[in-house]
Amino acid sequence: MLVRSGWSVEVDVESALVVTSLLVVATHFSSPVGQVLTSHRTPGADRLEQAGVLHAGALEQDRDVALGQEPRRDDGDRRVDDGRARDLGPGLGLRWGMARYVDVHPQDPQPRSVALLAAMLRDDALIAYPTDSSYALGCHLDSRTGPDRIRRIRALDDKHHFTLVCADFAQLGQLVQLDNSAFRAVKAATPGAYTFILPATKEVPRRLAHPRKKTVGVRIPDHPFVSALLRELGEPLLSSTLLLPDTDEVMTDGWTIKERLDNVVEAVVDAGDCGTEPTTVVDFSSGAAEVVRVGAGDPSRFM
Repeated sequence: MLVRSGWSVEVDVESALVVTSLLVVATHFSSPVGQVLTSHRTPGADRLEQAGVLHAGALEQDRDVALGQEPRRDDGDRRVDDGRARDLGPGLGLRWGMARYVDVHPQDPQPRSVALLAAMLRDDALIAYPTDSSYALGCHLDSRTGPDRIRRIRALDDKHHFTLVCADFAQLGQLVQLDNSAFRAVKAATPGAYTFILPATKEVPRRLAHPRKKTVGVRIPDHPFVSALLRELGEPLLSSTLLLPDTDEVMTDGWTIKERLDNVVEAVVDAGDCGTEPTTVVDFSSGAAEVVRVGAGDPSRFM
């Protein structure tokens, strides 16, 4: 109870805390510290704020960095809206330290979570995410570091076919050349657990195509989260099956993946049950369909 000039006022502790928090945030923008922080913010942080994922806790971390203090540690909570973005310096973009574990609804992914992951991808993040076949590694099509990081994680050479994961057939058609036979076969099998190797168009960066064959893998997954992420991203996702060099089995459990890849990816997405086999790979580079890997998709339609 607060007594002032003969008046008795009941004070709700929770309300007082809320008011105090609002005053702190308001002071942040008007004080010299707030002005320092405004100049400290990065373009990546601005995009994250537009996606609705920065809040007072993140501003407090920015304040620590601006004042030369040790930044606050994440409390380990799994909620995606507690993400702490950190600028590592010129040319390095944003990094999140240990991998963020992002739970999304298997049938109706939360827009906030999808927006966060798309913003991370635009800032050169590498993520592990579930598909209709198995987990995969994914990065932005223009990622500066993603392709080499995927090669190192999987111990791949430069002849490996990366896969461009597409939202729909129209997007796929901009990336690869399809004759009438391939067009009909691919359209009939998508969306689905297939990867198709086809001649790349000029829309595909040369560094992503096979160095000799000039081919690239493409696919359209049948998975609600991947579809939502591709819509939010507005362009294909550069991807590769999450198959580590010390095992022949694909990884399907989100927490196990986080334990194995905690310091080499920025996020691990969990959308419930995931496929247990990689995609079936069909090579059309010679003109006729050739099944080069049998996986989750029925290969008989191409034999």
